[in-house]
Amino acid sequence: MAKFEARRGLYFEEFEIGQRMSTAGRTITEADVVNFTGVSGDYNLIHTNIVYSADSFYEQRVAHGLLVLSVASGLAMRTGLMEGTVIAWRDIRDWRFSQPVFIGDTVHVELEVVETKPIPRLGGGQVNLGVKIFNQDDKTVMKGNWGVLMMSMPEDPPEALT
Repeated sequence: MAKFEARRGLYFEEFEIGQRMSTAGRTITEADVVNFTGVSGDYNLIHTNIVYSADSFYEQRVAHGLLVLSVASGLAMRTGLMEGTVIAWRDIRDWRFSQPVFIGDTVHVELEVVETKPIPRLGGGQVNLGVKIFNQDDKTVMKGNWGVLMMSMPEDPPEALT
């Protein structure tokens, strides 16, 4: 019996400047903030103390910026673009935290290929993505650039399912 394999993930050569992709949305929950606090050790009162935060500039707790960045990377992976073909995350450049994200906000990510650079010695190349994270009100909460190393296409690439 023939093996049935679904193909996901783009190879380096399949990325083209100008390609765009939007992710699904994901709501930032209380559990996300509590878990990230424990993992990161960032117990800043603006994230963890309701009473303190009520008297702060935002009048409520703010999700950790790095939590939201982590959620965004997970949303990007859920698109399948890098599934099985990413070598490594290489860099984050020009990152801006533009707006706060609160518990209960729903974020999604828009990715755009802005540059590709072959790196044959690594068996692929770097794909630079322009990244914008939006909240449920379509306000940009973060933006910047991610560089990811992607595998080159093998000589006999797997067939995509149609």
